[in-house]
Amino acid sequence: MSPTFTSLSVRNYRVYFGGSLVSNIGTWMGRVAQDWLVLTILTNHSSRDLGYVTGLQFLPFLLLAPWTGAIADRFPKRDILMVTQTLLAVDSLALGLLTVTGSVQLWHVYVLAFLMGVITAVDNPARQAFVSEMVPSDKIPNAVALNSASFNGGRLVGPGLAGLTIAWWGTGPALLLNAVSFLFVVAALLLLHPAELNPAPRARSGRGSAVEGLRYVRGRRDIQLVLLLVFVLGTFGMNFQITNALMATVVFDKGPGEYGLLGSIMAIGSLGGALLAARRRVPRLRVLLVALAGFTVSTALASASPSYPVFSLALVPVGLSALTAMTTANAMVQTRVEPVMRGRVMALYMAIFMGGTPVGAPIIGWIGQVWGARWSIAIGTVAVGLTLAVVSGWLVREENVRVSYERTRRPRLQVRTGRSDDVTYPAPEAAR
Repeated sequence: MSPTFTSLSVRNYRVYFGGSLVSNIGTWMGRVAQDWLVLTILTNHSSRDLGYVTGLQFLPFLLLAPWTGAIADRFPKRDILMVTQTLLAVDSLALGLLTVTGSVQLWHVYVLAFLMGVITAVDNPARQAFVSEMVPSDKIPNAVALNSASFNGGRLVGPGLAGLTIAWWGTGPALLLNAVSFLFVVAALLLLHPAELNPAPRARSGRGSAVEGLRYVRGRRDIQLVLLLVFVLGTFGMNFQITNALMATVVFDKGPGEYGLLGSIMAIGSLGGALLAARRRVPRLRVLLVALAGFTVSTALASASPSYPVFSLALVPVGLSALTAMTTANAMVQTRVEPVMRGRVMALYMAIFMGGTPVGAPIIGWIGQVWGARWSIAIGTVAVGLTLAVVSGWLVREENVRVSYERTRRPRLQVRTGRSDDVTYPAPEAAR
């Protein structure tokens, strides 16, 4: 089998991947439909209200991270996912029924978005860590990358399908299709062979276990560096749920079909980034830094695009660089922590990556309202670019990072540690 798809040779992962792909298509349909509902039906293109909805949806990641990570490490992850995926289906069904019956109000969306965030905050660390229980350890980076490919495969199909569904039948049916899609993950989980799973050791119970993830990360500068970069990217750069909607409706005056198409076009780059990441056996810091540099340049071009077609094309490298950065960061964290700590550290990772959205989304919405839609993208360019410059300067000074050029090879970002061409840190005694 091709190295790109090596994890699909594992039966359990193959079944899970199929169910997740269908669910991811539905998830992206639901996101586009929810945004369209808020922007065009419940408000008069209010980026502020859309920012509030997005912020409420991600606020629980920030508030509940220590406890959701402890849950992922203390209970069987498969059982957790069966419960959370069922509850997500119920939440999506409620919004769909309210919309179809014409009784939906903005406060309904606020409440259901927050509840979905609570459920997803429990679901996400368990789902991230569950990957390592379905495949051997040498296939974890590949499985993480293929998970991203599945997510962005859904992004490739889902937004366009949502746009067509909204144009033909309305917003409500698109939301109902999202509710149905969660059942495919539940079915896949039921079809897994438990004997072929490799469960991680269970964490001990007690109040202290919830904060052990924080204590563990406190002694790991390599993970702290990744978390810093992920925080800035997630808070100020990854707000396409808002920025694409504003650019499509406010700047280019487009309808639901064109808006949904933007997500699918962006997913071309994201899917390409995921498949390229699946070929890398070891996630490296240099790939993360180069990807963030590409993100800075491509978002700057997107924010200045003079027309809808140019903006659409600019989203391809944006998706490619963003997905490369996210996948590399995720795999770096998963492969560098102890299995018994993986759920709690991944909960912290998701809290920092997605938990910044409650802060960033209202700010981005306000910027779009006051400064204009283009600045809702450009602020991410500035924030990620400045952080990348500061981190790169720190690495050059403290970790002996050097960029070397060889005529016969492409330029490489190299860290001279004597062991590899990447930054390595001595692990604390608890991590060895």
